[in-house]
Amino acid sequence: MLPNCRHSSMYRESMAQKFLNFSEKYMKAIWSGTIGFGLVNIPVKLYSAVSDSTPDLDMLDKKDHANIKFKRVNANTGREVSWENIIRGYKINDRYVILTNEDFEKASPEKSKMIGIDSFVDAKEIDGIYYEMPYYIQPDKSGVRAYTLLRDALKKSGKAGLGAFVMRNKESLVLLKPMNDILVLNKIRFQQEIRDTNEIDIPSARNKPEEMKMALQLINNLTTKFDIKKYKDTYSDKLMKLIKAKAKGKKVEAPTLRVVHSKSRDLMAQLKESLNGRPARKKAS
Repeated sequence: MLPNCRHSSMYRESMAQKFLNFSEKYMKAIWSGTIGFGLVNIPVKLYSAVSDSTPDLDMLDKKDHANIKFKRVNANTGREVSWENIIRGYKINDRYVILTNEDFEKASPEKSKMIGIDSFVDAKEIDGIYYEMPYYIQPDKSGVRAYTLLRDALKKSGKAGLGAFVMRNKESLVLLKPMNDILVLNKIRFQQEIRDTNEIDIPSARNKPEEMKMALQLINNLTTKFDIKKYKDTYSDKLMKLIKAKAKGKKVEAPTLRVVHSKSRDLMAQLKESLNGRPARKKAS
């Protein structure tokens, strides 16, 4: 590959096409529609960008290892209720307000197959607490040029597209950002979904200048370049190894619990020990 091709529009279009071919072969689209970029409509498909690494475990009866099944039962009679006899309601003042399919239709957002970009914002202004679910955006063959234009324009401007779209009858607020050679759509939470911090009681305390100086020094000593590849879901890996070992009849020993802490209760002494001893870092699990 020629070194000067990497930043060319031809290279980027080819990378978008490669992702298109890859996703068609290995992934299943969960939504299809268009991105509304001004008067430009870009036909796209959405693919889930994440998957759970935790092993899929079944619930079994301890006595005979039979699979556990769940039933929908009437809380008053204990009898099983079929799906066609189940309705939904909202409880107000110890009384249920029954909702029909027509009620849900009336409350549903206007159905649209478009991710409408309403404005462009600096993604750094959006706190991480608002981020929810990420999706990869794949262009249809007819939208590759417009897709690469939007992606590269977002890269050059340092902005992210803020808008909304409807999936499964639910409207979601979304943020569109470039990641390498593809666009990523992140669902973000509405303000009303974020609980007020006043619900949490944080006692006040005054920082001593010397303690602050040492805390900043400790942070500086432990500062590194962020590299997510260094961190693995070690719990899931260990659990799968244990499962495979037990399947072969092998005995697995429990790991020894090691707790590293200071013997002193004094904050200044703990900070000094941290700077001198450089405590071992815990990796995400």
